[in-house]
Amino acid sequence: MSTAAGIEVGPHEGEPHEESSRSRLNWLRAGVLGANDGIVSTAGIVMGVAGATTDRSAIMIAGVAGLVAGAMSMAAGEYVSVSTQRDSELALLDKERRELRDDPQDELAELAGLYVDKGLSEELALEVARQLTAYDALGAHAEAELGIDPDDITSAWNAALASMVSFTLGALLPLLTILLVAQDARVGVTVGAVTVALALAGWTSARLGYGPAGRAVARNVAGGLFAMGVTYLIGSLLGTHV
Repeated sequence: MSTAAGIEVGPHEGEPHEESSRSRLNWLRAGVLGANDGIVSTAGIVMGVAGATTDRSAIMIAGVAGLVAGAMSMAAGEYVSVSTQRDSELALLDKERRELRDDPQDELAELAGLYVDKGLSEELALEVARQLTAYDALGAHAEAELGIDPDDITSAWNAALASMVSFTLGALLPLLTILLVAQDARVGVTVGAVTVALALAGWTSARLGYGPAGRAVARNVAGGLFAMGVTYLIGSLLGTHV
């Protein structure tokens, strides 16, 4: 399609990514999921050891080792993942800079085409594209075409730290509960505390994702209880043979 100004405005090929304004929500959801992983994995470890022995020191050593290993693993995994994403985003921005430098007219038509796809008339889309390009060409194209904010590229170190902290906070709940409660009640109290925490994590993740809370809570609690039950059973079986 063409305009009176002589610049051809075509539809944009491919779907743009989600708006970068949702990145904070995604980070918050990732934090909740990290805490959930800390709760489930550490609860499974301490319950398994508690099934094998009543020795508080053994439970503490296993729980602390699981917490540290899990937190480090989460941090390393998040660092690698976000570093890869960051490298890709920077490469796309460099490509966009080259295209803006080497073929600005085609880039202007492409940007206008994006706004036509969103419902603007060809003339208005072209005028919007021109004004945005004059103000911040790279920012306008990066946001509209790639869903990237050039001024808000994700930090791999921040992501790793957030993941490690959220996992650690989640893991502390079952670890401290089973260590501080009296021996006769430690298993029951730990199961109860973990169940409440998992229900809260499931409800929060559902709210952040605009999904049904009841289903998310049920899945989260059921999965956590299943993990604790299996590890406790295995610990009990091993404890009778060691």
